[in-house]
Amino acid sequence: MRISSLLMALAILSSASGALPLQVQSQSSERKLLWKSVGFAIVKFNDEAPKSWNIYHTEKKGLLLVRLWKRYLLVDMKEQEAYEIDPQTVKPRGEDVEWSPTDRPDQPLETPEWKTRDVGSVQLVRFRLGKGGHVLELQIPLLINGKPAY
Repeated sequence: MRISSLLMALAILSSASGALPLQVQSQSSERKLLWKSVGFAIVKFNDEAPKSWNIYHTEKKGLLLVRLWKRYLLVDMKEQEAYEIDPQTVKPRGEDVEWSPTDRPDQPLETPEWKTRDVGSVQLVRFRLGKGGHVLELQIPLLINGKPAY
């Protein structure tokens, strides 16, 4: 009788420890958000169109994930900040990407000369990366009522 109860306890313990990594893994995937591609946006890098780029948005307005070549930037339009994102933390999902805001670095990039204005049917966001660095310009579509779509 003791051996069977010992075997039963070992079986329960091994199944519980085997389920733990799955539970931790599902929690980490839950915190990753799906960022959808922004339609009809325009990106300019030093007043030229980059060969490879995309802009992604999530449910939270004012946050954009910008891909320039193999580099990712998180752009917080409300706080006027940009963060360089480790490309290893961004996972492609078709035309969209998966990324968690908890992977955001502590310190934003230096972004002097930040300018935001509405130009017809788009919101223009233009800033410099560093004091003497490159200039990034984002043209984000506006809704009919003039509010940002993303």
